[in-house]
This record gives sequence, C-alpha cells and structure tokens, in this order.
Amino acid sequence: MFTGIITGVGRIAAVHDLGSSLQHGKRLTIDAPAGYLDDVGLGDSIALNGACMTVTRLDAPKGQFTIEISAESLDKTAGLAEPGAINLEKALRAHDRLGGHIVAGHVDGIGTVTRFEQVGESWEMRVLAPRALGKYLAYKGSITINGVSLTVNSIADSAQGCEASINLISHTVQNTALGSLKAGSQVNLEIDLIARYVERMLTAEPQLSKASA
Repeated sequence: MFTGIITGVGRIAAVHDLGSSLQHGKRLTIDAPAGYLDDVGLGDSIALNGACMTVTRLDAPKGQFTIEISAESLDKTAGLAEPGAINLEKALRAHDRLGGHIVAGHVDGIGTVTRFEQVGESWEMRVLAPRALGKYLAYKGSITINGVSLTVNSIADSAQGCEASINLISHTVQNTALGSLKAGSQVNLEIDLIARYVERMLTAEPQLSKASA
C-alpha cells in the first residue's frame, strides 16, 4: 500500500530480457538516490511510476536494486521497459502520514498526456484516460499518475476518452519525474480505491446465502 507521495526519483539504468519470447518479462536495474535503500530489504515493495514491484536484488552501498517485471505487467504499464527517470515510493508503514490518498500500486490503465505547459507559477497537465476509466474520475477527486497522488481540477468526456486537467505546483515538477513529460507521453493511471468499491456496491446484485434463504 502507498500514498502517492514520491519519496525519490530514480533511474532505470539497465533493462535485461528474461527470455527470448514475448511471454518473457524483463529484469530492471534501478539507480536510487543516495541513502534511499538504507532501510530497504530483499522482498520489500517499491512502486515504480505507480506500479508495485518487489526488490529481488539489493546493492545498498551502490544505491542500486533490481526488480523483475512480467510480460503481463509490461503490457499494462508505460515507462518500465527502457532506461530513464522514474518515480519511486516505498511501501507505506502503519505509523506513516497519509499525505496523499490510499494507493494500491495496481495500474488500471495507460493515459496519454495531451497538454503539459506552464501557467503562471504552476503547470497544467491534461491527460486523456481510457473511456472505461472515465466514470471513476470526478472534479476534485484523486487520481494517481505515474505514482503521484494528484487532484483532478476538471474533466471532459469525449468519444476518445476522459480528459482530466491537473494543476502541478513547481515543487511537484521539480521533485518527481513528471517534469520530463510532454504532450504525447504515456503515463500509468490508478483510479481512487474508494471509487472502485463504490461502483461494486452500486452494481452488484444482492445475493442471499443458503443459510438465510
């Protein structure tokens, strides 16, 4: 479980195939900021651009760790198959502050940045989400984009999908990998966990157990 508050910006330093077919995944070696791995152990969870991954190899003195990502996960995410900057967040501890919102680290879909421009002292980012995710997006609601907990300022539905407008303060642009995005970039999206449960409660048909029948 995560909060969507990025705790470090790392870099995918190396990508190695785990096999020769499309059914094989990849092994990623990630460079982390100095001291970032001091409290990390093998098997710990770290979110990479919002996707929860398991540390399979650790070299804390060098500031590197390794994860293995399946072909299925590669197919359902963006930005995890080639070298480049990446947002990092360690798993939430029970006594940590919940500074963003509850994030599972499970990517629900891939969005496309349609606008990324500075407006005054802030930046406006617009992301076109798949139509299937549009019903989960709401004005002033939460969304996770590449692992960052963000607030939706406006939404616009169309035949192509649902475009969400996000305001980014300078601190967010400077301290996450979102600053490297541009129009056309693909991003990982995770909808609000509460919205997922609300939909289930509203659409599921009530079923009586045999004991109560």
